[in-house]
Amino acid sequence: MFEKITEQSSLYNDLEKKSVLEILKEINSEDQKVALATQRAIPQIEKLVSQIVPRMKQGGRIFYLGAGTSGRLGVLDASEIPPTFGMEPSWVVGLIAGGDKALRNPVEKAEDDTEKGWEELKEHDVNELDTVIGIAASGTTPYVIGALHQARTHGILTGCITSNPDSPLAAEADVPIEMIVGPEYITGSSRMKSGTGQKMILNMITTSVMIQLGRVKGNKMVNMQLSNQKLVERGTRMLMEELGLPQDRAKDLLLQYGTVKKAVDGFSKQ
Repeated sequence: MFEKITEQSSLYNDLEKKSVLEILKEINSEDQKVALATQRAIPQIEKLVSQIVPRMKQGGRIFYLGAGTSGRLGVLDASEIPPTFGMEPSWVVGLIAGGDKALRNPVEKAEDDTEKGWEELKEHDVNELDTVIGIAASGTTPYVIGALHQARTHGILTGCITSNPDSPLAAEADVPIEMIVGPEYITGSSRMKSGTGQKMILNMITTSVMIQLGRVKGNKMVNMQLSNQKLVERGTRMLMEELGLPQDRAKDLLLQYGTVKKAVDGFSKQ
């Protein structure tokens, strides 16, 4: 029988008898293990990103699939790509078992449907330029495993993020990322260390991909969407630094072109 580290008993007990300070310190102590577990997974993360980039340069996309916390984190990461990097929402897509309703409320048995994930991928016309990444702390979620199996059968690059070694999910991934964080502070509560590690790895994947695709200049988000005043002010400062313009001129130029990159390109042609 497949052994799940994520279901092993917590290293701590009698939690209800502890003070708030004790609980916080113990959670923080466990959280410190997450960055180290993620660090050990860097070779696999690099392997996956290195295969994603050339596919996306040809028009490929990234699809995340997950259930519960894992699914929500995939949707979250995908939703942050358009405002941060100015990419269309179709470039990175998050799918969660049970659909958008499951973002706020659990959908009974949605994650147990082996066929649904692949059906949803087909609705997006998934193809061989795309990458499908399954996210499941347990490594046993049928919704995710079924989708990866079909994707791989159709010649699509597959990856996964899991907190258990040698899982059924990893067996369906061309590039399995195994982030072994150990038992959770509350036994089985993979929203904690596993969820934190998943978020870290998702950040690493999409950020490195977007940098490789030229969506960052220096260390600046030059393609970010100007969706609020804070971002307009940030973009204005970028243009002031890059072009040596006074604040009013930089802001006018930014609002005229819509992004820092377009503003710089437009200014250089004047």
